[in-house]
Amino acid sequence: MTPVALTIAGSDPSGGAGLQADLKTFHRFGVYGEAVVTLITVQNTRGVTRVETLAPDLVVEQIQAVIDDIPPQAAKIGALGSREVVEAVAREAQRFSFPLVVDPVMISKHGTRLIDLDATRALVERLIPRAFLLTPNLEEAAALAGFPVEDREAMARAAEKLASLGAANILVKGGHLRGDALDLLYLSGGEIREYTAPRIQTHHTHGSGCTYSAPITAELA
Repeated sequence: MTPVALTIAGSDPSGGAGLQADLKTFHRFGVYGEAVVTLITVQNTRGVTRVETLAPDLVVEQIQAVIDDIPPQAAKIGALGSREVVEAVAREAQRFSFPLVVDPVMISKHGTRLIDLDATRALVERLIPRAFLLTPNLEEAAALAGFPVEDREAMARAAEKLASLGAANILVKGGHLRGDALDLLYLSGGEIREYTAPRIQTHHTHGSGCTYSAPITAELA
């Protein structure tokens, strides 16, 4: 039987990020992808010009429709947009019997905020405790932990702080560090693993967070 993975995320009409990127990635990993839309963006590789968040009840009905008919073996969460949607998704997540990857999408590559401060607080209080894996980048880790995250030591401290908020495992992505890229994986129990790679000079990084968390979700499925 083909494994199934669910993405609960925003839409990128250019196809480089959001649920479109997730579905493409699921397919490449041999996983059947389902998608619940949380918000609609007007964007391309040059920027985001508009964001419209869907009504919470519409998001919930989408989740219930796919889970009741084609239940996934794993799910990931991307941009949610508002406190009301965060809280609605968190309520639904209480009945998830599968691992949940939370990619706390807060600001687009081009600087557009995709989640407000009230929604960030709800994310910390309601959704992070349900995460099997939390995958913040440096800016997101800093916003969630409450202090700057600019080097390896701060990444480790942020991971510990996020673990104290309830996330089972934390992957702090260090793609914006100076020098070689460093990702830090904090496992339940306190073990820390580091992954490094030489930095590739490229401007083609649109959707990199989506296409990082999506294959992890596919492997979990």
